[in-house]
Amino acid sequence: MSSKKSAHEMLEDENFKSLARQKNTISWVLTIFELVLYFGFIALIAYNKPFLAQKLTEGKATTVGIPIAVGTIFFSWVFTGIYIWWANNKYDRMVKEVKDRIGG
Repeated sequence: MSSKKSAHEMLEDENFKSLARQKNTISWVLTIFELVLYFGFIALIAYNKPFLAQKLTEGKATTVGIPIAVGTIFFSWVFTGIYIWWANNKYDRMVKEVKDRIGG
């Protein structure tokens, strides 16, 4: 007789539920951070152009908007890196444990 569980048994498994909850939590948190970051930058562009157009130093062409735009891109990479680190160090291990437990 096969040691594999039915789909219903898999979905009811507490380890599987925990895995799904953790994945959903990190996905939603990072998505919200990214949306706030991106739409915050877009809102600055739309509603406060004079702030973004301020020069950082006299005689230089660099404005406040440039480092904010670069920061937006940088933090998008950071959020992606956080997810990749979590997936490689936590999620993959948890998936293996659930597969071993439920016969996947």
